[in-house]
Amino acid sequence: MPYAETDKSVHVLLVEDNPADSQLVVEVLRDAAGDYDVFIVRNGREALAALRREGDFADRPRADIVLLDLKMPEMDGFEFLARAKGDVHLRRTPVIVLSSSRAEQDIARAYDLCANCYVVKPIDLDDFLMCLELIMEFWVERAELPSE
Repeated sequence: MPYAETDKSVHVLLVEDNPADSQLVVEVLRDAAGDYDVFIVRNGREALAALRREGDFADRPRADIVLLDLKMPEMDGFEFLARAKGDVHLRRTPVIVLSSSRAEQDIARAYDLCANCYVVKPIDLDDFLMCLELIMEFWVERAELPSE
């Protein structure tokens, strides 16, 4: 059932090491229709711990959707994808790559690692805002996702 038909918050795990991009996503989702709880981590290692609800992330709700940057320190988005999509307990969580890279090898590799979607971050602020709103509308209001 789409989240728009329920009363629950949508828990968004934002995996992004750029504070300006993180803040922009938080602001867009705060102003968007819907109840979004955005949790930010800075690399793939933290993202895996957050999805698994381990350590410092044990009290966080289960993420409903992941917005993933690719180029990050410690564990990049590709390694995160390989581990998350290879884990039977995490693989159904939608992972939307939101990257500045248009490189064909990055796009192909992300899909080979089972990314649910690959979106190039628009440079224009208005385009970025519209893009993020469309992503959330599709994945939260239109797509049917498994409950667990």
